Order: sequence, then structure tokens, then C-alpha cells
Amino acid sequence: MVARPERRPPVRALPVFPWDTLVEARSRAAAHPDGLVDLTVGTPVDPVAPVIREALAAESAEPGYPTTVGRLDLREAMVGSLARRYGVTGLTPDSVLPAIGTKELIAGLPAQLGLGPGHTVVVPEVAYPTYEVGALLAGATVVRADSLVQLGPSSPTLLYLNSPSNPSGKVLGPEHLRKVVGWARERGVIVASDECYLGLVWEGEALSILDPRVCDGDHTGLLALHSLSKTSNLASYRAGFVAGDPALVAELLAVRKHAGLMMPLPIQSAMTAALGDDAHEDDQRERYRARRALLRPAVEQAGFRIDHSEAGLYLWATRDERCRDTVDWFAERGLLVAPGEFYGPAGARHVRIALTATDATIAEAVRRLA
Repeated sequence: MVARPERRPPVRALPVFPWDTLVEARSRAAAHPDGLVDLTVGTPVDPVAPVIREALAAESAEPGYPTTVGRLDLREAMVGSLARRYGVTGLTPDSVLPAIGTKELIAGLPAQLGLGPGHTVVVPEVAYPTYEVGALLAGATVVRADSLVQLGPSSPTLLYLNSPSNPSGKVLGPEHLRKVVGWARERGVIVASDECYLGLVWEGEALSILDPRVCDGDHTGLLALHSLSKTSNLASYRAGFVAGDPALVAELLAVRKHAGLMMPLPIQSAMTAALGDDAHEDDQRERYRARRALLRPAVEQAGFRIDHSEAGLYLWATRDERCRDTVDWFAERGLLVAPGEFYGPAGARHVRIALTATDATIAEAVRRLA
């Protein structure tokens, strides 16, 4: 028999799936006499707006294959929404591309951009785990850094920004963003900015990497990643998109066509409706604002400090102890929260508390914290 190389399952290179480590805490919280209050995953609980559901149903009889590039009206809606909601200029339908949920896009982005062994991907010190997973799946090296000074003379291939941040809610200011763009262009580094929480700002202002105040209207080397899961409650639809440098978008399109990464037509229709309607997004933002106004003071009065959290759907809380000890403290009260170490070693003394629960559930959490 001819010798063959050993099979190397990609999972060997990946960390343990973080949510699998919460089994014990979940069981403890679920044993509370009044039941479990789950404030871990940022999954929406409010209904999808009728305008979106109607658009989904209207396209549901279509039997044919969709295209990877997406319908023109969808791409025009992407361009229009970014201009209207976030002041992004200079995009065309060739500058945007739908994705089957932003997580899928992030997990495949390094490989689809041609990264592999010998390439470096920079992620924030406290970061959404899929940035690291995508780099590892491509065989690239991961470096955690929040400051360009930390990177020294190195020249990574891809750098992730996340403003507003998941999990911390931190917002990067315009000067910081401009500095990153300038630094990256000097070195030919691609910047991928995860902007899934850009429409959920509670204090101050958050800017897109594509805002002309950041990039001077030049999108070269820049990609902005957007999601409808949070602002439009479309997590179950898997609806995201990328916008920015048309040359990079064309590269992604070419690869994704070969891979059959096609957004279903009913989802394209629903997404077009969602991007064209700001009213439902405004309503949802106010629901989260009200929940935050209840939960934040309750957490603080229970003895915790809230760091950052000026945007997004989470409270980044600490009382300067190991995050797993804090998780246990909440679990004793029937409350389940996410340990900060899920997001990197720098999060080891924080927990992430989600605002994505019903009004009644948030009220119950407040009662238990009193």
C-alpha cells in the first residue's frame, strides 16, 4: 500500500468551543428555585418586524438558485443603508457582498483572502473568538494587540478592528481609527472592521472605518463587516454583508462563487426590506436602551464596576476577581453570564452580561440582584 500523509482535522488547531465549558455553571443556575435567567449569548428575543417577514414570504415560492453576488436591489440597499445610517460615502454595488451571517464571513475571511502559514492576523486583546478561529483555520499566526506600538516593526497581513467592541462595548475614537488606517496603508495591511454593533451606541458616537472622517473617502485595503442579527433581530435568518475595497470584495466574490456560498433568495428579499426600513431598527434600539437603563444600575448596586459598555448589547462587569468566580456568584442567583476569558486572557477578570432578554427577564434579573 502506498503511504499517505496523516489526516489533520482542522479541529486539532482550534481552542475548545467556549460555550461548552459553561455546563456546570448552567446546571447550578438552572437549579435556582425560580429557574434560569440566561444572560450569556447575545441572541435576539424580540419578534422580527412585519415588513421583513412579509418580504421573506413574498420570495418563498422562487425555486431557482440564487447568485453569490446577491441581487442588485439588495446591494443597492446595503449601499443606501450605510450612507443613510452611518455617513459612508463612495460605495457602489460592486463594493458590497452578502454573507450567510457575519460569523461565517469572519471564520472564512483569512483563507478567502489568501492567508496561510507565515501570515499574521492581528486581533484585539479582548475579542470575538471567531477572529482567532478564522486565522487558525487558514494556518496563520494570531497576535493580540490593541496598540500599534505593541506591533513594533512587524507587518501583519490582516488586522481586525471591532468598534463598538464585543464583548466590552468600547468605542474607538476617530483619531485612533485614522491612525490605524494610515499605519496599515504604509505597510499594505488589510483592515477588517467588525461593525456589527455600530447601530447600538448609547454614549457618544461610533464611526465606521469607511466614514470619510476616518479614511478620507479612500476604501483601499478596508473592509467593514455588518450584521442584521442585532439591530434587526435576524439572527435566525443569517444575514450579514461586507463592504469596502472593491478589489478585495471581488476577490471574496470569486472564491465564494466556487464554494457555493449563496444567500437564499427569500433571505435576500428580507434583508433588502430590513436595510430599507429604519423605523424597526430605531424601535429595537430603544427597547435595548430601556433594558440597559434597568440592568446596569442593578449590576453596579450589587458591587460590580462596569467598564466601557458605551455601546453594544452587553455590560462588561468586574469586581476584580477571577471571572469564573464571578460566574459562580451569578449562578447562585440563577443568573448565567459569560466569563470574560472567552474573549482572551485580558478578559480574565470580567464577565459579559447580555441585554438580549425580554423585559420580564431583565426585570427578574434586577430583582435577584437587589
